[in-house]
Amino acid sequence: MSETRDDTASGSLGLFERYLSVWVFLCILTGIGLGHLFPDLFQSIGKLELAKINLPVAVLIWVMIIPMLIKIDLAALGKVKAYWRGVGVTLLVNWGVKPFSMALLGWIFIGYIFRPWLPPEQIDSYIAGLIILAAAPCTAMVFVWSHLTDGEPHFTLSQVALNDVIMIVAFAPIVGLLLGLSSIQVPWETLFLSVLLYIVVPLVLANLWRRHLLAGDNAQEQLNRTVQKIQPFSLNALLLTLVLLFGFQGEQIIARPLIILLLAVPILLQVLFNSSLAYLLNRLVGSPHCVAGPSALIGASNFFELAVATAITLFGFSSGAALATVVGVLIEVPVMLLAVGVVNRTKGWYENHSAQDSSSAAEAGKG
Repeated sequence: MSETRDDTASGSLGLFERYLSVWVFLCILTGIGLGHLFPDLFQSIGKLELAKINLPVAVLIWVMIIPMLIKIDLAALGKVKAYWRGVGVTLLVNWGVKPFSMALLGWIFIGYIFRPWLPPEQIDSYIAGLIILAAAPCTAMVFVWSHLTDGEPHFTLSQVALNDVIMIVAFAPIVGLLLGLSSIQVPWETLFLSVLLYIVVPLVLANLWRRHLLAGDNAQEQLNRTVQKIQPFSLNALLLTLVLLFGFQGEQIIARPLIILLLAVPILLQVLFNSSLAYLLNRLVGSPHCVAGPSALIGASNFFELAVATAITLFGFSSGAALATVVGVLIEVPVMLLAVGVVNRTKGWYENHSAQDSSSAAEAGKG
């Protein structure tokens, strides 16, 4: 894992991460209140667009994402082969299962079971938001979850670096495919522009900045200091983005407060399903627990900063898609901590299975 010593990379939950759901809830209240008091101001902000990209949000997303990506060492890709079983399982779950399972859960719960309690004009938009959320594997917070499960840090770092590179080519096609299957019009130009703005450019800039910081004397210390300095800007940008978003969503939420709870159901189910699937598949292929733990959590968590930005860009501030991605932010920490607890409590069960397999292999070798 990176030597970075900030809270996220070192694996201890900082004040912001520990109470993320609380801050998001406060942003909901603040945004709703400000949106109600100053509707013209929020409408003016929403009109500041260039090629369908909202400029204030674009700036906030860059400030939000780059400090997270600067922690990622792309050179760690060379270590992927050392953990090929765990990497294979995580890639399968992240790219072959999670977006599709979320789409299925969205169709079942939002498109069918919960339809009577949701505004009909937003049904497709909610499903789109869930798809976008699931198509973006988590980046920064994964280091926290990995540490809390005593995960293998080099596996975590190499897997995150690999996911970041894969996102460049896989995010847009997967989102476009699933939106098309949901009979949602795919704005391909805007989708590819989102990938360029929110994945490619920040990843390149962050990597160049990281290389520059590591080129001088006391390189690692300089990188650590820089990350610590810029991290608050990232967190504040996230909170301000949420305030803007709920400034637009306020009236809809006041009218239908049940929406957030209903949207949380498929998100919760997909986290539990995908983390369990990755954990069990790792056990099946013989990965050690220190790899299976972070693999399960990488396979379940989401890059919600990217998801929020993409949903806003594709469908707008006031869309159901944007709201659905924010619900993912709201439940991120408590749900992932639940998954961490399950992984830790089942370590003995997991390792007993591995020990039995090793013993059987040894006996077979003697025979």
